[in-house]
Amino acid sequence: MKKAVIRRRKRENGQAFVEYVILIAVVALAALFVLANFSDRLGEMVTGITKTLGGEGETTSSLERVQNLKADGAGDID
Repeated sequence: MKKAVIRRRKRENGQAFVEYVILIAVVALAALFVLANFSDRLGEMVTGITKTLGGEGETTSSLERVQNLKADGAGDID
């Protein structure tokens, strides 16, 4: 009887762990989806703030920045 209770508790602990991992994965995928879909808009907002504060703003979209990356991952620095 005691062994059965111990096995059930271990199984429930493992199940809870898997549920947390699935939950974290879903949240991470949702965050990536939001960032991918709104990255240009967020970039425009940051550029606007930068220009308002007197700096120079970036005028390229995120897709153009990715396409302009060099093979080593470094972008063009002007």
